[in-house]
Amino acid sequence: MLAQIMSSVFTTVFLASVLRITTPILFAALASAVSERAGVANIGLEGIMMIAALSGVLFSAWSQSAFIGVLGAGMMGVLVGLMMGFFYLKLGTDIILAGIAVNMLGGGGTIFFLFILTGQRGTSAAVLSRMVPALEMPFLEGIPVLGAFARQSILTYVALLCVLLVYILFYKTPLGLKIRAVGENPNAASSVGMSVNKVSYIALGLSGFLAGLGGAYMSMFAAMGFSANMVAGRGFIALAAQTMGRGEPLGTLLSSLLFGAADALSNHMQGTGLPSQLVATLPYLITIIGLSMYTWRTIKKAKRIRKRHSEPANSGEES
Repeated sequence: MLAQIMSSVFTTVFLASVLRITTPILFAALASAVSERAGVANIGLEGIMMIAALSGVLFSAWSQSAFIGVLGAGMMGVLVGLMMGFFYLKLGTDIILAGIAVNMLGGGGTIFFLFILTGQRGTSAAVLSRMVPALEMPFLEGIPVLGAFARQSILTYVALLCVLLVYILFYKTPLGLKIRAVGENPNAASSVGMSVNKVSYIALGLSGFLAGLGGAYMSMFAAMGFSANMVAGRGFIALAAQTMGRGEPLGTLLSSLLFGAADALSNHMQGTGLPSQLVATLPYLITIIGLSMYTWRTIKKAKRIRKRHSEPANSGEES
């Protein structure tokens, strides 16, 4: 049995499936990395991806353009991200509660709006939307590892490109420096003239756009249409991937590939004779480990911030 599993894993077909499964997770994980670097925990990724998935289908159907559909999905993600920022930064709502609300809106609100706009119940099968095409590179077929890239969605290559772009954003641009400064110490950033709220809004907008691309991939390539709960927890898996990657673009890519490989492996193990329930839990076990690491890092960061804020007061008392 082990030999059967290993023989099916080290193949171009398996690697190609890993890339396909990883793509939406990678988009959402990069989205989480951008917001986390600005000190804002965006746990509404699941809801944003659902809203963007529906938006991509509707925009592409109305315009008969896959590009407009993807762009519309991304911009809808930006709007939802900015909405979260408004409730958090302007109205003082807890960002975790705002994220939970977005997730609930993505779960139930999308079904409601789909019915209102199209009359369809839970699926967009009757909506004539455009799909994102695959990029054909037949010359890569037969080449180990590279053969996995022979036929992938254009959005898969965009996701890999975004890893580089996010790295450049973080470490090669003034905006990236501001994002990291605000995330590390908002008081110090504000003291040198940075607008903490403005930077946070920008980070949440970028986070929403990246998550929106992940949602567009789900409905405009992976599933060929919108259906209820189609994101299936990938937004939460992305949170774990971002944490395991320590918020670094390359680390986020590697951890996203790990989750994608776990999901792909569970699919390949369905015919090995192992209980299907046990096989199906594999990606979620890894997710639990990742989310546990996320919680531990969040608690550690909160303690560090409280300690930083208490030090000036203690020094003042001593003087």
